[in-house]
Amino acid sequence: MAFPKIGNMAPAFTLQDQNGDKVSLKQFRGESNVVLYFYPKAMTPGCTVQACGIRDSKKALKKANTVVLAVSPDPFPRLARFVDKQDLNFTLLSDEDHAITDKYGCWGLKKFMGREFMGVLRTTFVIGKDGRLKHVMDKVKTKTHHDDALTLIEELGL
Repeated sequence: MAFPKIGNMAPAFTLQDQNGDKVSLKQFRGESNVVLYFYPKAMTPGCTVQACGIRDSKKALKKANTVVLAVSPDPFPRLARFVDKQDLNFTLLSDEDHAITDKYGCWGLKKFMGREFMGVLRTTFVIGKDGRLKHVMDKVKTKTHHDDALTLIEELGL
């Protein structure tokens, strides 16, 4: 599956957050930019590094008028534990059936330790206040993800 096209409206969705509340992409339209990132599994080493980088960038993201939504196939109670354990300060969304992950082209074949399986392809989308997709980061480095996203927002003039 291909990523949504840059310049088009970002595919709409409503998912449960770590508290079980429904969050829709459209509620941010006209209000703030959105960094929407897809990650494989809460509480794993790489995903924890990535999430903690975002957590620690809260001030810079707020200054850039940007909210972060992170999507994984984890059930929302696991997401709540992840938030508590790492003191995360942004929204985690549960996509257990990976329907939204599919819609964004982030579900696909992965290889790890010699075996192949289907899973989440770590990808980030930058969405403007107008709801349009501005950029796709498909080569995400967990350690620098937060800085890379902030630099991109600045370069795009969002």
